[in-house]
Amino acid sequence: MCGLLGLGLPINSTLNSCNKSDITTSQDEKVAIIGAGAGGLTAGYLLNQKGIDYIILEASSSYGGRMKRTKDFADFPIPLGGEWLHVEKNVLSEIVNDSSVQINVETTPYDPEVDYGLLNGNQVSIEDIGFTIDQKFINSTWFDFFEEYIVPSVATQIKYNKVVQSIDYAGNDIIIKSQDEEFTADRVIVSVPVKILQNGSITFTPALPADKTEAIANVTVWDGCKAFIEFAQKFYPTFVAFDITPASAGQKLYYDAAYGQDTNQNILGLFAVGTGTMPYVQLSDSELIDYMLAELDDMFNGQASTNYVKHIFQNWNEEPYANGAYIYDDEDWRKIRTLGKSVDNKLYFAGDAYTSGDDWSSVHAAARSAIRAINEMVG
Repeated sequence: MCGLLGLGLPINSTLNSCNKSDITTSQDEKVAIIGAGAGGLTAGYLLNQKGIDYIILEASSSYGGRMKRTKDFADFPIPLGGEWLHVEKNVLSEIVNDSSVQINVETTPYDPEVDYGLLNGNQVSIEDIGFTIDQKFINSTWFDFFEEYIVPSVATQIKYNKVVQSIDYAGNDIIIKSQDEEFTADRVIVSVPVKILQNGSITFTPALPADKTEAIANVTVWDGCKAFIEFAQKFYPTFVAFDITPASAGQKLYYDAAYGQDTNQNILGLFAVGTGTMPYVQLSDSELIDYMLAELDDMFNGQASTNYVKHIFQNWNEEPYANGAYIYDDEDWRKIRTLGKSVDNKLYFAGDAYTSGDDWSSVHAAARSAIRAINEMVG
């Protein structure tokens, strides 16, 4: 169960440090970052540390991208996007890149001696489901981490509601055009979901190299959705997983979203990508909750309907500046590496899809890709 909306590939990649003494880029140069998700925010934060001028152009009215969360549903924050920490907790320090900053973020791993799941109705261990590394944030989320430690340094440099339509990097100055404004820069960091590039929402002049264009066109981006349901009583285990055949087609998982939280509320989450999103993304809100309750009633002897309180649903396919979830877990790593390659020392790429090919489709991978891009940019 992997990915930005759920779980990430549990592969540690080497993270080079961004030292302030590494600067070879001129202090007079300006960098434009397209997108204020995890990759774009991390890139801006590191450029700020280095004293390099930059601007972040965000298509929507808020930062965070697919780290979206809400505080209105429960008495703890609900992650509508990126949820789990899939690598060691020290990745948070690597992103902050400042030993003087004390990071007060609590996480909890799952307990294989206590926690268990159901797979197609049969009890299985958390190892069988694949949750041996992943940790839950406690009364926090990835969004909250970025909001507290990263965003304050970059907030004044974010321009919202700037839907970038074209990037012309043919001349000395790179010209970026949004729907209502034009910007110039010496370097550009593209940090938009790869689905946006697949859809042709941004045109490049000259066209991107053939291998990158081919990789963009051919990687598989899963559909994605999440739901959260509050119940009066808890009647479910830590996980309820489902077989989807073939495994590359998608994933579907109900899970205890209140696990480890300081709460008395019973919140069950649904994570679904690929074909696992069916039929949820096709249903109206009333049809959706009826379908989920009937599905859970069938597994838990009618306890879902009798304990139902309320629900919330997030369809990532309908988010205008995402159009889906993330690149599927079994994609060819060489395509991922091609996506992450820079172009002509002018265009750089940062985000969960634009990595070196050893890890992708997670928040930490997006942040690490930004660190790699900045290291390459400044030498």
